[in-house]
Amino acid sequence: MIHPLILVSVFIVSAVLGYFIIRTVPSLLHTPLMSGMNALSGVTIVGAIAATGVAFLAGDGLFSQIAGGLAIVLAAVNVFGGFGVTHRMLMMFGKKKKQKECQ
Repeated sequence: MIHPLILVSVFIVSAVLGYFIIRTVPSLLHTPLMSGMNALSGVTIVGAIAATGVAFLAGDGLFSQIAGGLAIVLAAVNVFGGFGVTHRMLMMFGKKKKQKECQ
């Protein structure tokens, strides 16, 4: 079994690295990149479901199952939020076109 300290270390390094990568992206690209990340979030849901299933079948304990369930819920919220932002972005572009046509 992997030591929990290694897992926490990987999480912290990933969070810091992700912060510095996102910080360098220009603000004009944030929304299109976010909408493109919905596919990756879908893969995250599949991975969370698989990990939770393995934890359940292996009998790793209640904490592993709760953490897996929480991962599934948070990944689903991320997907639905991303689709909401994408829809809002598309509606903003649609309204500008309609206003120009009316004038």
